[in-house]
Amino acid sequence: MTASQRAEETGYARFTYRLRVSSTALAKLLGEWARCRWVWNECCARSKKAQAEDEMCGPARLDKMLTQARNRNTWLGDGSSVPQQQLVRDFGKSRAKALKDIKGRLPMRQRAGMPRFKKKHAADPSLNYTRRGFRIKDGRLHLAGGISLTVVWSRALPADPSSVRVYRDSLGDWYASFVVPAEAQLLPETGAVIGIDWGVKETATTTSDAHDLPHAEHGRTSAARLARYQRMMARRRPVKGKPGSRGYRTARKLAAKLHKKVARQRQDTGRKWAKTVVRDHDALAVEDFRPKFLAKSTMARKAADAAISATKTALITMARKHGRIVHLVHPAHTTMDCAQCGARTKHALPLSERTYTCTVCRATSPRDKNSARVMLVRAGLNPAGADRGRAAGPPVHSQREPGIPAP
Repeated sequence: MTASQRAEETGYARFTYRLRVSSTALAKLLGEWARCRWVWNECCARSKKAQAEDEMCGPARLDKMLTQARNRNTWLGDGSSVPQQQLVRDFGKSRAKALKDIKGRLPMRQRAGMPRFKKKHAADPSLNYTRRGFRIKDGRLHLAGGISLTVVWSRALPADPSSVRVYRDSLGDWYASFVVPAEAQLLPETGAVIGIDWGVKETATTTSDAHDLPHAEHGRTSAARLARYQRMMARRRPVKGKPGSRGYRTARKLAAKLHKKVARQRQDTGRKWAKTVVRDHDALAVEDFRPKFLAKSTMARKAADAAISATKTALITMARKHGRIVHLVHPAHTTMDCAQCGARTKHALPLSERTYTCTVCRATSPRDKNSARVMLVRAGLNPAGADRGRAAGPPVHSQREPGIPAP
């Protein structure tokens, strides 16, 4: 595939903007959310009843339920049908995925849970509108139902949006997330490749010393302040069944604000590093690491602070945006194989042993650096294009990330 053909391929991207909501618009948004929440809970009730009676409860049946409910209930019919229909579709997708995982007999920890009831004071509002349910006029967002919102346009939309999601976060701020078609922004070729191994001591160890990602420890930096806010919440926690005091709500908001700041710091660090890696390399061999099991280990807190999954997602998204090739390499035995000769040790290396020494060719290198070079070999890339590496060992199957164009 040529570069011009890759440029013609389009994907979709989200652009999120802050909203300024007036008191009138806020009342209307909360009214729409109350109707949508009722629809979701009704879908949950119908689904549970159908499952208990061993009956079908597909999208067609739920759509019919919504039509009958809107005709029967004036309060429900006064709201826009667009977000209600979208909520029914989202419920159908969630339920279908959960049933598929159960039928496939996946382990309990890997299954998608069945949709649950949305409680009034626990669920944050989230409304989805398709193209026929909103329009942008004179810089304002107009939603079906006569809702007009002021958008803080921090940057221009690259194209006309196909849908928008209006939601409120844990701090009470409102946002509009637009889905727009986005073309691949191709970068000049560099002729370099890179292997990436995920870890806890360093978030990402690569075959290039200049592109290693050290552990930023954003969570550890904010741990003292977070503990202080949580102690404030514990002292002011209300009795069950009674509303919290103003002091409790203030402490809870401070804790939520700090959590959001740390999440944004991790996201910003991952995106900046991903942009640097993608800009300097044509092909990436990335360990297809799933860090869920670390949550049950002694490294759970440090692994969560490293945000490996978010960084990996940012890297793949950035590569897709700029037309780079990503190979997802299976992580099995990557710490036991030698990148020089391909030999495998007969026993797993303990985490305390940070230097890898091959028992066959006697090559010695840092453990994570050796694993990063193994990624290149398994992906079938030429390690000669990476720092301190050479082609060796039999080719091993790797999986190309779907949606990323091939060369």
